[in-house]
Amino acid sequence: MIHPEYQQWRLDTPQQSLVLSSENAALPTVIYWGSSLPAAEDLTALMQMATYDINGGSLDQIAPLSVCPQASEGFPGQAGMALRDAQGKALWTNFCFKEQTLHENDLVLRFHDENLGITYQLDIVTDTANNLFTLSAKLFSDPAIYIDWLAAPVLPAPQNSDHTLEFSGRWCGEFQLNIAPWSAGCRLRENLLGRTSHEHFPGLIMPTTNADNNSGSAYGLHYGFSGGHKMLTEELSDGRRQVQFGHPTQSDRKLTNSFETAPLYASYSAVGLNGLARSFQGHLRSAIVNFPDANKPRPVHYNCWEAVYFDHDIDVLKDIAARAASIGAERFVLDDGWFKKRHNDLSSLGDWVVDKAKFPQGLHPLIQHIHSLQMGFGLWFEPEMVSEDSDLYRSHPDWVLGPLHQVQGRQQLVLNMSLLDVQNYLFTQISTLLSEYPIEYIKWDHNRVLPVVDAAQTQGVYSLLDRLRIAHPNVEIESCSSGGGRADFEILKRTHRLWLSDSNDALERFWMQNNAALFFPSEVTGSHIGPAHCHTSGRELPIAFRAWVAASRHMGFEMDPRELSDVDITIIKEAADWYKANRHWLHNGFIQRLDCDDKAVLGEIQLAADDSQFVAFIAQMEVSAQTLPRPVRLCGLETDSMYNISLRNPQDRAPTSRGAPVLKEHNITLSGQYLMQRGISLPVAFPATLWIIEGIKA
Repeated sequence: MIHPEYQQWRLDTPQQSLVLSSENAALPTVIYWGSSLPAAEDLTALMQMATYDINGGSLDQIAPLSVCPQASEGFPGQAGMALRDAQGKALWTNFCFKEQTLHENDLVLRFHDENLGITYQLDIVTDTANNLFTLSAKLFSDPAIYIDWLAAPVLPAPQNSDHTLEFSGRWCGEFQLNIAPWSAGCRLRENLLGRTSHEHFPGLIMPTTNADNNSGSAYGLHYGFSGGHKMLTEELSDGRRQVQFGHPTQSDRKLTNSFETAPLYASYSAVGLNGLARSFQGHLRSAIVNFPDANKPRPVHYNCWEAVYFDHDIDVLKDIAARAASIGAERFVLDDGWFKKRHNDLSSLGDWVVDKAKFPQGLHPLIQHIHSLQMGFGLWFEPEMVSEDSDLYRSHPDWVLGPLHQVQGRQQLVLNMSLLDVQNYLFTQISTLLSEYPIEYIKWDHNRVLPVVDAAQTQGVYSLLDRLRIAHPNVEIESCSSGGGRADFEILKRTHRLWLSDSNDALERFWMQNNAALFFPSEVTGSHIGPAHCHTSGRELPIAFRAWVAASRHMGFEMDPRELSDVDITIIKEAADWYKANRHWLHNGFIQRLDCDDKAVLGEIQLAADDSQFVAFIAQMEVSAQTLPRPVRLCGLETDSMYNISLRNPQDRAPTSRGAPVLKEHNITLSGQYLMQRGISLPVAFPATLWIIEGIKA
């Protein structure tokens, strides 16, 4: 493997190969990333073919686009690191190969700058089962230095790509998918909000020309860090392209002897974006999320927020709990308003003591009632925040993060989670409640951006969550950040559910869920039936649409059940019963996005892990341009297998539907080939209709 002038390393999954090459012991360059290479491929020949010519007006040597491009080597683009010594002077590194560790299909490479006493380490862990690489970079320095920027291992972007797909968003509109065309120069997205954020999910898809959900090549990346990130895509003047991910610039502010980037999860797919979705969903399920009881079904939630807000009356809550249980809820979550003097959002954050005025006997009577209804109990916290009108702030104004005079967010301030005293206080407050009451679930909220970007804040949150998980291993935790503001793989190492958005508008939810499925499987994605009149969009949507959108993920309710009609109750019960009967395979299967020919339609198919069955959710999002529904082509099926197909809800067709498509009245058996090539004919539908098509392999 080692040659006096160059070295190569190769890592494989059954679907892809990653090959790195180092010349003259320098930092390695990825010379191939794509579909699996033959076992007999000559890596030396790959290196030779990857060698570029030199054109007029260029330097006499092409600076390598290495895993950490070096300005000291004349690299013409954005460098992969920026270091300063203790006096603030820029450091120019010259790394040389030191040692390697290759264990099965995992690789560690170390490179050392003897003059500066700095070591660069590249780690690559291979998940062969899920077709995914996890890459990270580490720096070790003998003298303490400032690390202003260190990219996770830098990867080349494909030449046969017209654009990337980025993720942006807003409160109640997370996971928007945007096209960013490739062009000369650097495109920078830097999230300085201190959390994963609604606005800048740390993911990137690089489809090759004409790739779609189900065909063509695509590359996917996700940076697993909860405290913001920097992402840049760059096309150099010579045509080479690079992608960098890392912490926000200068988010680590102290002199240090070591630093490690967050994991960069990377996958290549030869079968479109859905191949990436399978890899990310599968890896998260098998290697990231750790449920207290992996065999416990994901229970149907009821959250009382949109029913009572801050107005907590124990008799009202008991009544609501009984109604929620009667329509299928299996867990009752008491949201904001339960703690000391919390009557609105102007006070009390930080005072995590049960409000005796609202609950004179504590939470025991309510929890006992909930348990009598065969439901578990969950509780809302927002531990990282503090109100000025709180006992905690009056005692410790020095615990606030950021400047003394700052703009508040949501009428609240942020605690400095890097302080051990803050972590200890919060651990004691939360652990005391978890010990006193049989709480099986925490909804952990985070409702504002940070006043400063500091990676130590995020590390402090991780430390607190880790301590609580050790002390209370049977408690599940939901990551909520004013909706989907903290959704990433690293927070999911410590939590078990994502609150994808504060929007319970099912139309918005469906496209958000569809995009988020590129990374997150159904069992960690919370989705609730909201009230008839959506509190965030003002829209009114049919109960059937709201119920089945929720049933397509980790199902819950978040409305006032006292407002439900008998018809509403019947429909919710049907959806909840279906969810309970199918969650055992849904939460081990894969969500695949459909390429719908009608742009007014959005769809997905959820496939069982053993390919024995599926369900397709097809949403009529708006009025179609044409008169008749276009057939909807499925994906992921076996071409030669036969499937018995049924439409679960033909009654939801539009009143104008006057024809006789077969699924209105009958089941039908069709081949996977037909279903994927021609597709399913459905009845005419009004907007906000969700078709549920079930298929069983014959």
